[in-house]
Amino acid sequence: MSTQSLAHSLRRLLDTLTKSANLLQSPFALGARVYVSWVFLHSGLLKIGNWEQTIWLFENEYRVPVLSPLWGAITGTAGELSFSVLLILGLGGRLPALGLFAVNAMAVISYWHELSIDSGIAGLRQHELWGFIIAMLFFYGSGNWTLDKLIDLWRTRKKTA
Repeated sequence: MSTQSLAHSLRRLLDTLTKSANLLQSPFALGARVYVSWVFLHSGLLKIGNWEQTIWLFENEYRVPVLSPLWGAITGTAGELSFSVLLILGLGGRLPALGLFAVNAMAVISYWHELSIDSGIAGLRQHELWGFIIAMLFFYGSGNWTLDKLIDLWRTRKKTA
């Protein structure tokens, strides 16, 4: 096989891989949105399910800066629930990813006294992974399988009709 033929074959293989990866971008983004959002949505639902326990944790265990324990519990839970739902649906552009990133960062800051010790390192690594996934969704977008894209499509069709 000549060098030119080998280069042509490699180029075709690379083109095929690129087209395949491009086709998988939107389902992959959807999977990432659902995966990372479910973690925070589940946490928010647990907080609502036992609000007295949640308040106790914010008063005694979590160290939320600036906010009182009550407002820390309210804003943290609201952020987990609202940003997660918006991110799963792909509604609001990159704003839900930014909001969920802030919730994740605040969780690490508030619980740093436990996450930074040897026994908490696995929890810290989880937050790092979630933060990375959320950051990727912020910087690269949520893909084409979103309500935002459906709304844009509906608006475009409505204008042309």
